[in-house]
Amino acid sequence: MTSSNKQTQTDKLAAEIGDAILSGVLTPGTRLDEHRLAEQYAVSRTPVREAIRSLAATGLVELRPRRSAVVAEITPAQLEIMFVAMGELEATCARLSAMSMTPIERRRLQNQHERMGALVESDDVAGFIEANLTFHGLIYAGSHNGILADMAVGLRRRLGPYRRAQFRSPGRLPRSQAEHDRIMQAIVSGDAATAHAAMLNHVSLVEDTFIGLTATRAA
Repeated sequence: MTSSNKQTQTDKLAAEIGDAILSGVLTPGTRLDEHRLAEQYAVSRTPVREAIRSLAATGLVELRPRRSAVVAEITPAQLEIMFVAMGELEATCARLSAMSMTPIERRRLQNQHERMGALVESDDVAGFIEANLTFHGLIYAGSHNGILADMAVGLRRRLGPYRRAQFRSPGRLPRSQAEHDRIMQAIVSGDAATAHAAMLNHVSLVEDTFIGLTATRAA
């Protein structure tokens, strides 16, 4: 197995375990047994171990000394703090992108947005999730501020499972695409204030969608 395939397997496994945590199949305090998970997902223990470490970086899993990992308990207050920070970082990146992106970078963002429209039409959730990372990554890079971009990438990684879960909400793909359209249009036209406001609203709606999804499950 190549390192690329290995990484893909680890990412896929982390996503599946993360989804099980967010959906309530794996509840807070549940011990994550590597051997059992390896059998459940028909893989070796190595990708399971790597997936657990990846989830620990997001805060979904707690690694305890001399003990197996357990599902962490994330309070709504902790989640809100992370989403507020994410919104401010991404909004700043969007504002700077509207001011600093080169014509080529603006075209790349526009082209990526158009490709995502086709994914919405075909209801390709997995494809949209992957393309969504690229869309936001282009905005981070377009800010031309490496420190902000690194901070945004790091926090996005922590919130990744939550942001991915929102796409299970009915109708979320077209709504997300419409929100992206407002962000993209503002950046391409060089409207920094609108780009900032549109991105801040977008991240806020992502949080609202996730909270609504979890509330529906709890009802």
